[in-house]
Amino acid sequence: MGRKIRIAIVGVGNCASSLLQGIEYYRHARAEERKNPVGLMHYEVGGYTPDDIEPVCAFDIDERKVGRPLAEAVFAKPNNTALIWPDLPCSSVIVHMGPVLDGVSPHMEDYPEERRFVVANRPPVDVVQVLKDSQAEILINYLPVGSQQAAEHYACACLEAGVSLVNCIPVFLVSQPKWAEAFRHRGVPIVGDDIKSQLGATILHRALAQLFVDRGVKLTRTYQLNTGGNTDFLNMLNRSRLTSKKHSKTEAVQSILPEPLPADQIHIGPSDYVPWQEDKKIGFLRLEGRIFGNIPIEIEARLVVEDSPNSAGVVIDVIRCCQLARNRKISGPLTSVAAYFMKHPPQQIPDVAARSQVECFIRGEIER
Repeated sequence: MGRKIRIAIVGVGNCASSLLQGIEYYRHARAEERKNPVGLMHYEVGGYTPDDIEPVCAFDIDERKVGRPLAEAVFAKPNNTALIWPDLPCSSVIVHMGPVLDGVSPHMEDYPEERRFVVANRPPVDVVQVLKDSQAEILINYLPVGSQQAAEHYACACLEAGVSLVNCIPVFLVSQPKWAEAFRHRGVPIVGDDIKSQLGATILHRALAQLFVDRGVKLTRTYQLNTGGNTDFLNMLNRSRLTSKKHSKTEAVQSILPEPLPADQIHIGPSDYVPWQEDKKIGFLRLEGRIFGNIPIEIEARLVVEDSPNSAGVVIDVIRCCQLARNRKISGPLTSVAAYFMKHPPQQIPDVAARSQVECFIRGEIER
């Protein structure tokens, strides 16, 4: 379209690294590869391709990232995701010091510096002013799980600066009427909450649960246990930060079922931190049910995937959908986009229907 999508990034961790490396990877794709690109649901969305996404400012709190060019900071410790395109082009974007608030769990102090956050001894910048000065249009929230105060701080900054919010974490903002109405009143679109992976444990769990429903199998109990070795899993060792995460992942599966399972018959959430796994996530799923004649059936599945790249392609689609909404002067939550790409959207819609609605939204056939 000849026009860049100007994004701000909050949290220059593994997810941000995968996003920026992926943009560069697809920028260099050959013409024939772009017709059927590996790893993207859409190469083109409303005229926008991945390389139309341009970071214009970034925020973090780690001393190894703050004050450094963004193209270097995404490779600094404790980041440990797989390399997709390690030679990022130089840019003038320098990582700003953001407010810490509740963004760092105290228990991380007990772990080696190369595995955890190290808070920089700098004053936080004025987030609103940086957003305005950079002319950012969409802010991508990659804060750690449980960062309620910090997430709300950046959401308020978006409102003041007129910037859209893509809330990739399980802090409930977009799905809350108060915040939804605030952004609607401000006149900017938003998408959230809690990004789904391209093919992660939650989307796999939903698909299997939907198969039970579609085939007339009664699901009686289920669990999803996940392990990993990135800062996300280290952060989540503090179970007090997991309330919204567990709720988000559990609701994503419960919403598929005709009747929700009793709380003691469903367990979905992070299990443990295994440092040597680094950014590799291993998910274990089990579903038990009853088929014809009340005969039992059991399914177990194991998923192994690099965690952060698994959501980057989804974020690329969300950013472009959000920009289309800005172009069309749509405000507030994008219902179809959130239902397909987020675990805890304002409205849960079965994946097949949500995907169809997203395609209609991209073509401009429905408003949101």
